[in-house]
Amino acid sequence: MSIDFKKLRNFVKVIDMGSFSKASVALHIAQPALSQQMMALEAYFNQKLIIRGSHGVRPTDAGKALYAHAQAILRHLERAQSDVNVSGGTLAGRVSIGLATYSPAISVAIPLFEKVKEEYPNILLHINSSFGQTLSELVMTGRMDMAIIYGNQSIKGITLETILTEILCLVGHDAERLAPDSHSPIELAALENIPLVVPGKQHALRWAIDEGFARARVQPRIVAEMESIDILAAAVTRGLGCTILPRSTALSLATSALPVRRLIRPTLEISLSMCVSDHLPLSEAAVATKGILDKILGDFTLPSLPLP
Repeated sequence: MSIDFKKLRNFVKVIDMGSFSKASVALHIAQPALSQQMMALEAYFNQKLIIRGSHGVRPTDAGKALYAHAQAILRHLERAQSDVNVSGGTLAGRVSIGLATYSPAISVAIPLFEKVKEEYPNILLHINSSFGQTLSELVMTGRMDMAIIYGNQSIKGITLETILTEILCLVGHDAERLAPDSHSPIELAALENIPLVVPGKQHALRWAIDEGFARARVQPRIVAEMESIDILAAAVTRGLGCTILPRSTALSLATSALPVRRLIRPTLEISLSMCVSDHLPLSEAAVATKGILDKILGDFTLPSLPLP
């Protein structure tokens, strides 16, 4: 038996949807036929790939390995199709871009979409906002073309180019109590008993926060971990805790009722970097899209509001 791209694509869809029934609807294929394809894959690899349960399906360890390889293979196939289209005179194809959460990179998404649509209407943009480390792994394995992530330290398999570096600030009602003067900074040690709402431990922003507290020899009082900026902002606005964010993101949330203060001793900083694979070539469509993104980033400036 031979394996084909269709079975791999359908396998990825089943894992992504977490359900045979949902995947069959999305793929416009009968569920029994889809099940037979997955059984054929398991027979080919001589491994159990999918576990069925009352709450849907999930991959086995072998299934997880195949899922990662299948996504990379399908990305290579898309790049091949894109390059063939270019040779025929049409710049087209799917280009995937990741944007780190809690970062000013989110603000470039719409300008990028508008410019790509204007110059290359046949390019399909896929924009994903997720955790920095996950995005770098997606780029490393070829499942994503490029990403803007937090951090500038060397990561095997990718190339990083620093875009900007920002200081981190405290946002929340307690900030005004700790520093009534809007121009006064707050020492990190003063936050020891302040309830904090922060990203989860897998997020690069959290790493910078934890490192700062470690340097200050302070045990932070973490009351919640949230990956959604909207939910985090709502929690802080309601007085459920303060948060620590990059300057531009903090200022975008700042209101008269939600003060922002600089943090010192130590000053916390985090870098934002462009991330691409160091061993997988970009398709022609991705190269064109990156050129537009580089131009937008070159013109990008942080908010000019004075920092309280």
